[in-house]
Amino acid sequence: MMPITAFYAALLTPIFVLLSVRVIAARRGGRVAVGDGGNPLLLRRMRVHANFAEYVPLALVLMALAESLHTPNWLIHALGLLLLAARASHAAGMSQMAERFQFRVTGVAATFGVLIAASVLCILGAARSAALF
Repeated sequence: MMPITAFYAALLTPIFVLLSVRVIAARRGGRVAVGDGGNPLLLRRMRVHANFAEYVPLALVLMALAESLHTPNWLIHALGLLLLAARASHAAGMSQMAERFQFRVTGVAATFGVLIAASVLCILGAARSAALF
């Protein structure tokens, strides 16, 4: 079981749904069924949503694997909190037509930090359990 990762996946889900609803609203408002229809607002919302969808699943998989390898709970919580803050920061910064670049950059950097830290924890956990040797 991986209850800590499950908890953060559950916390991230409403953000994903909110970003999805924003895309749907822009599609309806611009009467665009497929693609962005040249609508800059829709394109921006699509990219914010897609960026979340591109990074969050891998981060959660790595967190779950690290948790399954008996990484200390506080480290999994630290990764989960940082991922939650990172994705909220990125979405807030990039969602604005007058982009708040510092929030976007902070979100990307923190997301990369989570990915790298979680992958290192997986490597260490696998080596510790002698699964690699």
